[in-house]
Amino acid sequence: MFLDTSGLLSLFDAGDAYHKQAVKFYENAVRLITHNYVLAEFVALSNVRRLPRAESLRYLSDLVEHPLVEVLWVDESFHQAAMNLLERRLDKGYSLCDAVSFLQMEQHHMVEALTTDHHFEQEGLVRLLKGLPTRA
Repeated sequence: MFLDTSGLLSLFDAGDAYHKQAVKFYENAVRLITHNYVLAEFVALSNVRRLPRAESLRYLSDLVEHPLVEVLWVDESFHQAAMNLLERRLDKGYSLCDAVSFLQMEQHHMVEALTTDHHFEQEGLVRLLKGLPTRA
């Protein structure tokens, strides 16, 4: 399962509407992958949400060190491939982070993303966090 920024925020923030769903998906995942652009975006978005900064940074540090999470590091050529994808999808509102995610998922033969971002569905991928979460 690919870990996107919104999915990580849902996991981290117990007050998030998707928190319980995100935890269930995370705990049942066989494979967990993300990349450093997601980590950078997480820092920015957790600041916007006014989540505790020290805890957010510790969460990311723990994630990077987690033995079941593979963090992929974007190099210059992969960055350029993502830019090329954005140029081919001018009709979409994808971020650079999204484009990297789509390419990483394709390269690692993944279709499921822990995300609330509808852009993943636009690329034919599975967005696991959608609709109104059920209270359990």
